[in-house]
Amino acid sequence: MLSAKSLFLEILDNDDSFRLFCSIAASGEAQGGWENSRIAALIPESERTLAPKVARHGADEDKHGRIFRALLKKRGLRPVDVPRETDYTLLLEQNGIGLAHDKLRRDERLTVPDIIVYLAHSRVTEQRAAEQMALLRRIFEDHPEVGRAVRMIAADEDNHLAYCHEELLRLARAGHGRTIHRALRECAHAEIRVHRDVSLAVMAHMGRILGWSRARMGLVGAGIHATYGYERLGGWRRMVSLSMPERLNALGGPATPEPAPEYA
Repeated sequence: MLSAKSLFLEILDNDDSFRLFCSIAASGEAQGGWENSRIAALIPESERTLAPKVARHGADEDKHGRIFRALLKKRGLRPVDVPRETDYTLLLEQNGIGLAHDKLRRDERLTVPDIIVYLAHSRVTEQRAAEQMALLRRIFEDHPEVGRAVRMIAADEDNHLAYCHEELLRLARAGHGRTIHRALRECAHAEIRVHRDVSLAVMAHMGRILGWSRARMGLVGAGIHATYGYERLGGWRRMVSLSMPERLNALGGPATPEPAPEYA
């Protein structure tokens, strides 16, 4: 039976597919850590109270990257180069989503509209991350090798999503509602296309590594296209709605360090 659980278990059980999966995840998290650290350093004076939360967001992303690399090390594996077509963060930037890296490399203060772009990008991509980690938590919560890592990262992604909701609602109350709505819609429509393309590319690589049949690859591809069809028809709306989270100030404290002995 073809299911998300069977696919992920198969990927986990093979060293080569596990190495690619963790390498892709670690690379994306490290990129997110760099982006957030640069944004924290460049936040405009009017939004300085946001800087520690953005820095905490970046620290969490860095931590996740270290966790994925440590999972590889524990199995005696080294990271591999991430194929360009599987690089979610790179492809989002190339599609004009989020703040351009050229802007982040300059030592110039960002503007409030820039912060809205950043938070809208984070709102959409953290929705995706939270959903993916919730799926992995259901599959691997009690797994002896990856269970604790999955639980920790999933909790952090929930906090990141809560933070995005709260901060965007604050800025909407300050009169930026239309700008926020437009930024969220643009980001969501681009993200669902990038997610489709990256998912197809990742599964193509996994299929080659694991020797999947053409029929199985067809079923996997059909599932990815069906998800995209649902999101294009209206599923994208879950990525742009805003509601006050149950947990306020979710990134108001220091990052929780990973328990290194568990992964080393």
